[in-house]
Amino acid sequence: MDAIPPAPPATDPLVRVKGLTLTVPSAAGPVNILRGIDLELGRGEAVGLIGPSGSGKTSLLMVLAGLERASSGSVVLDGQEVTGLSEDALAALRRRRVGIVFQAFHLIPTMTALENVCVPLELVGVRDAAARARAALEAVGLSHRLTHLPGQLSGGEQQRVALARAFAPAPALLLADEPTGNLDHATGAAVIDLLFALRRRHGTTLLLITHDRDLAARCDRQVHLSDGQVDTAVVV
Repeated sequence: MDAIPPAPPATDPLVRVKGLTLTVPSAAGPVNILRGIDLELGRGEAVGLIGPSGSGKTSLLMVLAGLERASSGSVVLDGQEVTGLSEDALAALRRRRVGIVFQAFHLIPTMTALENVCVPLELVGVRDAAARARAALEAVGLSHRLTHLPGQLSGGEQQRVALARAFAPAPALLLADEPTGNLDHATGAAVIDLLFALRRRHGTTLLLITHDRDLAARCDRQVHLSDGQVDTAVVV
């Protein structure tokens, strides 16, 4: 079983990435998606990750989430080296320390809003999962939608359920990949306001992938990816 290391000093970055590469096979030969990423995310920091399509933004998020294995390099999350962990240990790490919000809502269609938010809490053994889930949904303004299925909710409501689900276990790191991409402008703006309010309330570190420079500017810092590398020549 993979041991959980002691908590690192609070002054250490929450995430430290060194020399991260990701190469995948293709019919035309190996494709280098990430090419030596170095990146640190401070505790409680909001970082906007921007760059053109195909620059590796989502791939980086997937590696940080433990949903994709890096080809080489190191990822340390909250003092724990994660690149060599087993699949079971990676899943446990995600449940304890990482929240993810995607452009698609990824709610379980046969479960109510309350049940969807209960799932990650039950997986980490929270005894009062239903009460915690109810409070999380109230925090996103959905106390009147607890028993509704995803198909009975609007797009904005579904994404708010996804936010409640991501924040309910109190993750140290929240990864958000174009979270308003499927929403109209007004609804998306309201969801983003809620996302930043929840992040401040919980003190969560946020990595936000977006094509919207105005949205990225709301973060504490912006990182620009280009061709699988952090582009230090771009001042944003």
